[in-house]
Amino acid sequence: MSQNPVFIPGPTNMPDAIRKACDMATLDHRSSAFADIFGPAVAGVKQVLKTTKAEIVIFPASGTGGWEAAISNTLSPGDKVLAARHGMFSHRWIDLCQRHGLDVQIIEAPWGAGCPVDQYLQVLTADKTHEIKAVLATHNETATGVRSDIAGIRKAIDAAGHPALFLVDGVSSIGSMDFRMDEWGVDVAVTGSQKGFMLPAGLAIVGVSPKALAASASATLHRTFFDFRDMLKSYASGGYPYTPAVGLLNGLKLATDMLLDEGLDAVFARHHRIAEGVRRAVFAWGMRPCAQSPDLYSDTVTAILTPEGFNATDIVTHAADRYDVAFGVGLGEVAGKVFRIGHLGAMTDVMALSGIATAEMAMADLGLPVQLGSGVAAAQDYYRHGTGAAALAAE
Repeated sequence: MSQNPVFIPGPTNMPDAIRKACDMATLDHRSSAFADIFGPAVAGVKQVLKTTKAEIVIFPASGTGGWEAAISNTLSPGDKVLAARHGMFSHRWIDLCQRHGLDVQIIEAPWGAGCPVDQYLQVLTADKTHEIKAVLATHNETATGVRSDIAGIRKAIDAAGHPALFLVDGVSSIGSMDFRMDEWGVDVAVTGSQKGFMLPAGLAIVGVSPKALAASASATLHRTFFDFRDMLKSYASGGYPYTPAVGLLNGLKLATDMLLDEGLDAVFARHHRIAEGVRRAVFAWGMRPCAQSPDLYSDTVTAILTPEGFNATDIVTHAADRYDVAFGVGLGEVAGKVFRIGHLGAMTDVMALSGIATAEMAMADLGLPVQLGSGVAAAQDYYRHGTGAAALAAE
């Protein structure tokens, strides 16, 4: 029996070619055969991150491991960092920082809002003695379907004349939405294998700027497994300081080839088109995204607010039990208030239509006033004759 596509915001659906690339015989990870896999994978990641300056460090871990590597290699106990909390994943990174003994200055923002650039500017401008050592931002808040303005935060840091490092969580954006590490002055960019790279979970992929590498020389937070210096020293001879995830790295090599062969602009346009179709379906159902305004809409996941008093988690549970299709539940402050449709990675218009149709059936089964076919028709019309975000925003 074949498996239905998943519509969670990661892990994502895997192309068969990538799955087969990960399924390989054991090889000596200290041999030239491994170097032939690893070198091209790193080079491909650099192109996806749009960097010529950064080092790429790939740990056998998840995106959370990438968060830990970002701070433990660049900061010292008691250092002050600035971060916005506006969703579950920005919250979890803040929690990780606090557990490491960092002093986190938190900008609280509503769940459904993006990183408040104006407040970043205000705080950084007021920090005349430059006590803040790092600025953290979540590019794509997976819990709420919100994309933040990373370029805008970089401009705020520059306008304040502040020397802080800029650390960005791009776990659910990189490889699916435009990310410009060099242009945006990102010092550490964190992502994972299981999202836009269409792989299983298991690789924390970290871009590290020269400024961040320089900071690692004096940072005193403890790290061993996640030490950039140990990794890069071993990389010089084509290896790892410990055992790498060879099969996943072979898959990453192919994944970057596939993204670059499609063309990054085409990849981003595909994600935007699919996301717009999903959002049109949401409006046709008489609902709206959790994201507060169209400029915040994520192109990788849409969190959908359900009517007041209805438990949105029931949609996810029913879709899984009745139709064997996976959607994402609401997390944290929006638990029970939203369900999430992930539309990233190996996703097509036709796959998205099947997810929209299943969501409609689940909602109708549960008694919500959703007309079967309404969201599907709205998405079909967009996929056939899409007129862009301006028309959607005007509705």
